[in-house]
Amino acid sequence: MEHRPASADAASTPTSTSTSIRRGGKLRRIVIGRDGIRTGWLALLFIVIVGSVAFGLSFVVRHFVLGPVNFHALPAGSALLMEGVQVAAAAIATGVLAAIERKSFFSFGLQSTARGLRFVSGVVCGFVAISALVLILLKAGLLQLNASTLQASEAWKYAAMWAGVFLMAGLFEETVLRGYLQYALARRIGFGWAAILLSVLFGGLHGWNPGETPVGLVTAVLAGLVFCLSLWYTGSLWWAIGFHAAWDWGESYFYGTSDSGEISLGSLFRAHPIGNVLLSGGATGPEGSVLVIPLLIVVAALMWAWWGRRKVKTPFAGRTA
Repeated sequence: MEHRPASADAASTPTSTSTSIRRGGKLRRIVIGRDGIRTGWLALLFIVIVGSVAFGLSFVVRHFVLGPVNFHALPAGSALLMEGVQVAAAAIATGVLAAIERKSFFSFGLQSTARGLRFVSGVVCGFVAISALVLILLKAGLLQLNASTLQASEAWKYAAMWAGVFLMAGLFEETVLRGYLQYALARRIGFGWAAILLSVLFGGLHGWNPGETPVGLVTAVLAGLVFCLSLWYTGSLWWAIGFHAAWDWGESYFYGTSDSGEISLGSLFRAHPIGNVLLSGGATGPEGSVLVIPLLIVVAALMWAWWGRRKVKTPFAGRTA
């Protein structure tokens, strides 16, 4: 048989194939590490899913269900729908990422044998905390409370509706900012740095609220750190969800103050800030007052006294903060 030299095209095939493999290998290394898809890409995917689903569903709700929405004075029914959209977005994103990581949907802070007890204790602590702040403002002459004109049946109806709104708000914000993202980033940069990063993001997102002030942004960051502290101690989001929901419910419905510049229609009382904005919170509401800072320090100290000395097994045990 006559031997014929390989053609130029044939000779170049192994080279081009190996180049393609090298390029594919480099791209693979960028996306996938030793433990699977890299944390940064997973976190980005989570954020994209939350944002896309929330935007899409919100567009449908606003244009085909609610019509124009006034976020400065939001009716309870409209708020329920909007918060439901956000909870759906968080649930879908968490479900997708849980499936990718082959973990339970509840693995990112929603698991706990004592979830009911932690939630109820968070509700009690949250309402006591906002009540203490309102009482201080009242005694200092920085806040005036007037009874609303609601009938008893209306008061109970709005109490239940706003409780549903703020429960969903707490679920959304805690599962998005202290759920999957906190767990994923903690694996990469440590729990403490992840908590700081996401708490700053939590504060920054409050900047979109109408009437928010620099003090309000700072207190939101500190509140985020307190919620992360509860996650560190308990391994569960349920205390933070309960605290968050009860604080907002007490602030908005029960006492009728502004919540980050937003007014809840159908409140039990009507509040009016008086005097120095730094102390009263002004249009932002009580959480725009510098008095929130020592209050949150007290809450953190009590958490340390209650949980810090106990040996509670959490998903973060053995990791550096």
